Amino acid sequence: MTNVNIKAICQQARQAALQLAQLSEADKNQLLLAMADQLEADSVMILAGNAKDMAAGRDKQLAEAMLDRLLLTEDRIKTLANAVRYIAALPDPVGQIRQMVPRPNGIQVGKMRIPLGVIAMIYEARPNVTADAGALCLKSGNAVILRGGREALYSSMAIADALHKAMAKHGVNPAAISVIPDPDRALLLELLQQKDSVDLVIPRGGEGLIHFVSDNSKIPVIQHYKGVCHLYVDQDADLQKAIALLINGKVQRPSACNSLETLLVHQAVAPQFLKLAAAALASEQVDVFACEQSALYFSNAVLAQPQQFDTEYLRLAISVKIVSDYDAAIAHIQQHSSDHTEVICTQNISTAQRFLKQINSAVVMVNASSRFSDGGELGLGAEIGISTSKLHAYGPMGLESLTTEKYIVIGDGQIR
Repeated sequence: MTNVNIKAICQQARQAALQLAQLSEADKNQLLLAMADQLEADSVMILAGNAKDMAAGRDKQLAEAMLDRLLLTEDRIKTLANAVRYIAALPDPVGQIRQMVPRPNGIQVGKMRIPLGVIAMIYEARPNVTADAGALCLKSGNAVILRGGREALYSSMAIADALHKAMAKHGVNPAAISVIPDPDRALLLELLQQKDSVDLVIPRGGEGLIHFVSDNSKIPVIQHYKGVCHLYVDQDADLQKAIALLINGKVQRPSACNSLETLLVHQAVAPQFLKLAAAALASEQVDVFACEQSALYFSNAVLAQPQQFDTEYLRLAISVKIVSDYDAAIAHIQQHSSDHTEVICTQNISTAQRFLKQINSAVVMVNASSRFSDGGELGLGAEIGISTSKLHAYGPMGLESLTTEKYIVIGDGQIR
């Protein structure tokens, strides 16, 4: 373990947060645009760092899903930079006032949005989090402490170096985006004790990491354990739309937490739909774990065990089950949901409305791909994470989720 002073890093971030809180929206936007430009200008350096991480990851035989999250390319760096530019273009929530209501005694009471303060981001093989979290926290007036995993260390340090260059040119304390340069777990444990300096911890990664952070933190934690996302094909579904939702949701990027893991099919359309689904999934080389009824429609399906319906595959694999009716689909989702994202495919407006009301996952969709369950796709810019705990924030977390509200009272000398 290197000589890293966690307490000092957190205290310096607290001081930097005070400076950020004084920046105007224009100042923050100019800085974000400079950061985006710097990321593209330093792409060679960032890709060199990523190449080291990828080589080490292959040597350690990391899972394909983790290697995919770790990989950076020229296009992905451009996507990172464009996400930062998008954040710059979003309205600044800090200072927004709502509900100025006069009381009988003449005082006016309202609420004003303010930054949370200092946020600690704990993540694994996701170097994009370094840029996304840095930009979102800066725009919302928060300092951020980034603790990436060993797998993404060189990539994260290179991205942070680019961000710090832009901050130095604009006279902003680099401690506003701090990177812990050593992934030693003892340092992570120490970070999770800094309740006097850090206001919120957001972990992004595997279920094991999130449980570790939640179990050991003295600081409030935003939790998102896994994404067991369902597609329910209703008896009134447009089957061509359903196939498109199935293939896009499962195949486009199976390593993402918003990819589909379970397909539920109403028995009335199962014979017709599952023939189409079997052909489509086979052409994409998706492994199928099927219930006894649905297994009949697949040539190479494995009989699903009970635990399959709680499994987040993060690869080209899916669980399939025929349900007797709408209520059975709802019961299955409520039993096995991870509260991430659920999708119904139906042309019946009444059924769609029931689904929206009865399913309380963070994102509930009608006739749209689960892959839209993403901060950028939902109009938040880049997301800092997804919350499946209902307190403070629920679902993809963008700028507003990184603020809280204080009461403000305007009077004219009133006393109680």
